[in-house]
Amino acid sequence: MQVLSVTPEIFPLIKTGGLADVTGALPIALAGKGVTMRTLVPGYPQVMDTFKKKKAVHQYPLLQGGKASVHAVQIAGLDLFVLDAPHLFDRPGGPYGNATGADWPDNWRRFAALSQVGGDVAAGAISGYQPDLVHAHDWQSAMTLAYMRYGKAVGTPSMITVHNLAFQGQFGAGIFGELGLPAAAMALDGVEYYGGVGFLKAGLQAAWAITTVSPTYAQEIRSPEFGMGLDGLVNMRSVDLYGIVNGIDTETWNPETDKHLVSNYTAKTLKARHFNRAAVEDRFNLDRDDSPIVCVVSRLTWQKGMDILAAVVDGIVARGARLAILGSGDAGLEGALLAAAARHRGRIGVVVGYDEGLSHIMQGGCDAIVIPSRFEPCGLTQLYGLRYGCVPVVARTGGLADTVIDANEAAVSAGVATGFQFAPADAGAFLHAIRRLVEAHASPTVWTSMQRQGMKADVSWDKSAEKYVELYRLLLSKRVA
Repeated sequence: MQVLSVTPEIFPLIKTGGLADVTGALPIALAGKGVTMRTLVPGYPQVMDTFKKKKAVHQYPLLQGGKASVHAVQIAGLDLFVLDAPHLFDRPGGPYGNATGADWPDNWRRFAALSQVGGDVAAGAISGYQPDLVHAHDWQSAMTLAYMRYGKAVGTPSMITVHNLAFQGQFGAGIFGELGLPAAAMALDGVEYYGGVGFLKAGLQAAWAITTVSPTYAQEIRSPEFGMGLDGLVNMRSVDLYGIVNGIDTETWNPETDKHLVSNYTAKTLKARHFNRAAVEDRFNLDRDDSPIVCVVSRLTWQKGMDILAAVVDGIVARGARLAILGSGDAGLEGALLAAAARHRGRIGVVVGYDEGLSHIMQGGCDAIVIPSRFEPCGLTQLYGLRYGCVPVVARTGGLADTVIDANEAAVSAGVATGFQFAPADAGAFLHAIRRLVEAHASPTVWTSMQRQGMKADVSWDKSAEKYVELYRLLLSKRVA
């Protein structure tokens, strides 16, 4: 089976979040299951710099304002089609914005171009390659499915994975004339959205199937609270809606072999985590004692519940825990957390920014990781925590609810608990979960059982990849029918 994946980012070449982890890991996980996935990705400088020999498999004399070409390359075990369009992608900054973080004003043009090429490849534009199915990701590639629907690939099965419904790609109606779509597409059942053009909405409308990255999130986005204005359309398409939990790269995230760790360990040698714990204490200037270290590895944003964290840091310290925070984001939240660290020297440490190696050490040395998100389509850090014996404390939402077994009395007695869930996502419930954590940590038998149970959980891509294969086959059967 040949599947074309269309994505704005892919690990290890270009990454801003969990989307890249998924699109980078899924092709490898599918390879052993009879699926060959090729990925179409923009030719950002970070991508173009990774290969020297350029083999153009398709040329565009004019694509959204300039010349472009598609190159077939293999990088890091991935089969890629790279869209080389310098006028759109050869610029400093990130994939979606400049060095200051402001969105590129022509993002609609950039990702319309990516999607148009996706539609062309689906229609057989590249000699010798014809995908059986197209898999798009998020708003930046969602229009691929509209180009297919109104073009030559209308009969090719397609699906879209929504990694975060909050990002929708909404633009004014004035851009429609430059998209190269027929006038009929500017309609309620096409790309039109509240008088403008909705990229994600167009993909949800045109896809043969819609997936989200957890079963709970798939249900949540059917509600006004989580549907972000698209709940009506999602409910209309509910028969075609599926939730598949993400996996993680268990080779990169493996406490037995992780080169970032000071000390490697297994579920049987948890005491070796002590050396990683000491490294965390040193890096965050924390007192050395036996109290639990609770860590945060996150973007500091409202969605992630970091304002809730900022409101309860004094309470976390009062309940006997220490806090190590790694992240960046909202300047006000950064300032509030740095002020808390100044108030509680030795009990709270903050590193503003992101450090991949440090994030591994934190998972390998901290006792727990807290994720108080208001909504979380899947979440990856709790999966890393399970893998590393860093017990997750999570808001009961989305993929967090699907992947962490709450340490209620029955689960603890049965020896199946892997973490702590709390709801609602507010200060009171959060602090109650911290109290439960501190009490459990005081019982070595209970705590060790939770760590080991979490480390036994299958957080690999294997089961998730199998579910994608099942869905691909279902869509192909509809085409045959």
